[in-house]
Amino acid sequence: MSIEVPAGYLGAEARITSGPAPELIASGYTLETADAPLLHEGLGLADLAHVLALVEAGVVPASAAKDLARELLQILSTPPEEFPYDPVYGDAYNSRERELESRIGDAAGWLHTGRTRREAGRIAFRIALRRKLLDLHDAVGDLALALASAARLHAETLWADTTYLQPAQPSTFGHYLGAFAEETTRHFDRIQAAHRWANRSPAGSGGVGGSPVLVNRKRDAATLGFDEPGWHTRDIMWSVDGLVDAVVSATQTAATVDRLAEDLEIFASPAFGYVRLDASLCRASVLMPQKRNPYALAVIRAGAGVLLGRTSGLMATQRTPSARTDNWLHAYGEVASSVDLATRLVRLGTAVVRSLEVDEEALARAAGAHFTGAADLAESMVLHQGLDYRSAYRVVGRAVAAAVEGERTVLDRSHLDIAAWDLFGHGLSDLPDVESITDPATIVSTRDVLGGSAPNRVREHAERIEQLAGHAQQWARDTRTAAEIAEHAVVRRAEALTLS
Repeated sequence: MSIEVPAGYLGAEARITSGPAPELIASGYTLETADAPLLHEGLGLADLAHVLALVEAGVVPASAAKDLARELLQILSTPPEEFPYDPVYGDAYNSRERELESRIGDAAGWLHTGRTRREAGRIAFRIALRRKLLDLHDAVGDLALALASAARLHAETLWADTTYLQPAQPSTFGHYLGAFAEETTRHFDRIQAAHRWANRSPAGSGGVGGSPVLVNRKRDAATLGFDEPGWHTRDIMWSVDGLVDAVVSATQTAATVDRLAEDLEIFASPAFGYVRLDASLCRASVLMPQKRNPYALAVIRAGAGVLLGRTSGLMATQRTPSARTDNWLHAYGEVASSVDLATRLVRLGTAVVRSLEVDEEALARAAGAHFTGAADLAESMVLHQGLDYRSAYRVVGRAVAAAVEGERTVLDRSHLDIAAWDLFGHGLSDLPDVESITDPATIVSTRDVLGGSAPNRVREHAERIEQLAGHAQQWARDTRTAAEIAEHAVVRRAEALTLS
């Protein structure tokens, strides 16, 4: 099969004696070219930095360098949708090479000195990824602050905390929300670790083992605002573990929001009636006019599921021999879009938290229902009746079972005494004050341990979250600013080159 070779098709003068098969364009080249909007600006910056490095190395003639800088600046300022990216030429880099050659002829060929197209692509991808990770980091910071604010607001809002959706013990709704806030702060470390991987430079990797032309890799890394060069040229070009780390960090953030959304969908149902989503986050039923569907929660849950699938798929592509295209072909788009999706989901979750309406009366009614003070009652019997905990547990458990069978909703001293006679053949001396011990507010006030549900501890924890979020947000601002300063400096140096 021989297909007409497009003008300027790379390799046509060597061993690629045919144009690309339509099937290859549809399945491979189109996929790569679809990443052009993601890579466009990064490729422009990588190309400009490469020209500057070649000039400093005395490799490229002054006139060719000037022509390259001029046209590359023009391309950089062109929106990607207006640039002639054409999948018939392969990936985005090849389309750019074709366009440069059409503009400045053989001078375009100097751009490829000492560098593969994969190197340019990797640099562009890392520039894009580090920005997206910072966007996700910002979104997580906003979520942490929203949760801390909500926790403080509901530091005294009594409710029955649950496990397995079964009433467990009296607590505060602020303490419940604070748990999600604490989990959220751990995402800062995960995202920052992924950013450290993204913010290492492949510049100067050459074909595999480095370039004899460009030897100052530390300088070239700093030029584009990278923290450092990759410490092994083959690793920085071909390793894919960092891709998974980026997507896992994104998926983890979505999973946190998803768990909250899973709870809130239940709590917002009429069967619970604990919370109500703002109308702006709900959607009506086309058929049933009474419906008020918490649609934002469904969006979060669905998105988290998609991210879990992408994480598995990305990890599956690692199972190839090293230095292959297989595990990179889909990576640019999949990784970037995963981080973007997680960012959107986190921001949606933040909107849910900030506008959430909590029915404090409904929560308070549930706080002491269903014998939620049973464990405290058993512990009081340990302290004051001299029973071991398992014996006290059995007494209270028997009393609760009898109350449920008798359709009673509260316990009194007689229930405990009868249970003790049934179990041990004798009653209890100095029977406890059941009503006082099982009072939800009293129980919560005793949870005055570090991280506990007592109102003062909830507020203390909210302050801690705000401090952690503040430090993390400052790191993100400083990191973003450093990269932007370096990128702007590359453009200014290239502009100066065109005027030399």
